[in-house]
Amino acid sequence: MRKFLVILDDSRECLNAMRFAAMRAAHTGAGVTILSIIPPEEFNHWIGVADLMREETRDRIVAHYEVFAKWMRDRQGIDPELVIREGEAVHEILAQIKEDPSIGVLVLGAGTEKSGPGPLVTAMSKQAGFLPIPMTLVPGEMSKERLEAVT
Repeated sequence: MRKFLVILDDSRECLNAMRFAAMRAAHTGAGVTILSIIPPEEFNHWIGVADLMREETRDRIVAHYEVFAKWMRDRQGIDPELVIREGEAVHEILAQIKEDPSIGVLVLGAGTEKSGPGPLVTAMSKQAGFLPIPMTLVPGEMSKERLEAVT
């Protein structure tokens, strides 16, 4: 089965990317993998403190994921998979795509700030020509109704 890979982070545009991935998956009989990446610098502390912080971060990610997963299950009939990786975002996204051959599309939310679409979209755009799958950018300001219309 083909899957949409969408990135879970604390950005506002993440919501539209989640909606788009779930609606496209529901309309095409695909699945959704939600990837959350913990940056390496987040745990530069003593080992005991780092382990506790890592556990707390994972708990926060799972709680955030459950909100999206409930909506996907209840509204779209999609049961998403959560993957948590630690490392640099671009490297971990590329590694996940390589390790899971059923991933068919990468979905990213584009920010609406004047400074650009966001650091992740900017970084992944530089990799776009080398990706083994298409990348879909979902505008952060796109309305829910417009998302429904295009999916």
